[in-house]
Amino acid sequence: MGGAFLAAALLARLGSRIELPTIPLFILAGILLGPHTPGIVLVSDPHDLEMLSALGLVLLLFYLGLEFHLDDLKAGGRKMALAGGAYLTLNVGAGLGFGFALGWGTSEALVLAGVLGISSSAIVTKVLVDLGRIGNPETKPILGIIVVEDIFLALYLAALQPILSGADSVRAALLDGGKAFGFLLLLALAARFGTRVVGRLIGTKDDELLVISFLGAAVFVAGVSEWFGVADAIGAFMVGLMLGSTSSGERIRKLVHPLRDAFGAIFFFAFGLSINPGDLPTVLWPVLAAVAVTLVMNVIAGLVAARINGFGAGPAANISTTLLARGEFALILATMAAGAALDERLAPFIAGYVLVLAVLGPLAAGRSHWLARVLPGGRASAGAGGTGGSVTVREKEPVG
Repeated sequence: MGGAFLAAALLARLGSRIELPTIPLFILAGILLGPHTPGIVLVSDPHDLEMLSALGLVLLLFYLGLEFHLDDLKAGGRKMALAGGAYLTLNVGAGLGFGFALGWGTSEALVLAGVLGISSSAIVTKVLVDLGRIGNPETKPILGIIVVEDIFLALYLAALQPILSGADSVRAALLDGGKAFGFLLLLALAARFGTRVVGRLIGTKDDELLVISFLGAAVFVAGVSEWFGVADAIGAFMVGLMLGSTSSGERIRKLVHPLRDAFGAIFFFAFGLSINPGDLPTVLWPVLAAVAVTLVMNVIAGLVAARINGFGAGPAANISTTLLARGEFALILATMAAGAALDERLAPFIAGYVLVLAVLGPLAAGRSHWLARVLPGGRASAGAGGTGGSVTVREKEPVG
């Protein structure tokens, strides 16, 4: 554990000298010190960090929920649903078409639809925090798209599981989907009407008790969510949504920062442990083709989301690049595919695709102004000295 933290910190410090984002460097540390790369092996079995990695994801999405106010959800719910629906239609549809074009099989194509279609909530959250864009106007539709993706994810996994397991029971698939949707509805109602009660239960002047309380609530609800077939991340997000609106919300945001950063680093380190670089050359060309498809679809989806919300080229570029990365969900699908004995090329393809976009996504997000210049209206905005309606304000946190 200590070696993992130190290796991630060392690479991140070196990368900061040339202004590289921390996410790909944490992943690189996991690859270099994992079981699939010659040399020093800190962690021989990636499952050894599974619980800590899950905690990192939970805390990243819990923090995202704290920043996402209920008033924003109520005011912009229709626009968020439209933007999220458009994003999923474009990316999941392109992923399904790409899967059939590869010719690896129908089940494989259905898996690839999810791999190419769903963004990484963890990486998106980290990018928004690192670039200081939490307060930007286009961040609300980005978060809305993530919420829509997570709702779709619960239904998608419920439908995909019987297909991969060979089950032909439509009733079982509908039952799993209904259970997941019912629990999501329960969480939404609790976030909408239970904020006052939750605030009284968790409220305390003692920081130690407050940390233990919100951490316990986030992890517990995340675990229950997973039991109901809902991604643990969305359960943590909903807890953050509730607590962010209470009188303790601002204190919780400050107290969760070090926990979010530490365990978020372990999440990305463990992410790197699961990638075997030796398998990547066999699927190089399909990976590059899939990355190209995802780039095009994300630009189109970013333009659509910006048009729905009345934004210009700058926010459109920010939406496109911030949502580009693929991550934890794709790796879950790779594990499911391996267990279902699907095409053996599928697992290395997913690993390579995820690795490329996990590195490319944060880099592209930090340079989204380059994309904004070539989007419709981008040159006029740049010539006027603007950024297309987006102002980036970096978070100022004490160093050291």
